[in-house]
Amino acid sequence: MARKKRSLPALNSSSMSDISFLLLTFFLLTSSINTDKGIPRRLPPISEQKQDKIKIHERNIFTILVDRNDRLFFDGAVGDIALLKDRAKEFLSNPQNLPNLPEKKSANIPLLGEVNVSQGVISLQNDRGTSYNIYVQVQNELEAAIKELRDEFAKTKFYRSYTDCSPEQQQAVDKAIPSTISEAEPVKVGGNK
Repeated sequence: MARKKRSLPALNSSSMSDISFLLLTFFLLTSSINTDKGIPRRLPPISEQKQDKIKIHERNIFTILVDRNDRLFFDGAVGDIALLKDRAKEFLSNPQNLPNLPEKKSANIPLLGEVNVSQGVISLQNDRGTSYNIYVQVQNELEAAIKELRDEFAKTKFYRSYTDCSPEQQQAVDKAIPSTISEAEPVKVGGNK
């Protein structure tokens, strides 16, 4: 007697592709994609194009050099990365209005009125051999200096930290404490006043 082959019941999988597509669509629409933010900087002009260089008084420039051996120099003298934030804060704020630090210009800023705004520019110059690690450390220290200055200013004017201020208040603080870090080499004019 010959055995009869048994057929196995088959699952209808035609709707599985539809369900997979719907699940994929759901996850793509509900998940967030992290976008990297860059470091906001004024970059040097492209060398092929001739552009007018910004002329700045010598007292308004705080030069930071990083050589190929990752040594840091502040205004020509060897410096330490641990001191950079405090030096940048002192330079930009010029609390005693010293003649060797940046001059201040009076500006009428909404929500603040007349405010003395520093004309200081931090000029960051790197060698091609500078390591990425020291470059980022220097950028972080400079950003921390500006962040602290803005936070201190917001606390004195609005009695709250910069992050707790309204967008309009933050814009006012940004105008009073501008982020003036340039990787373009400014042209020095005149001497110290």
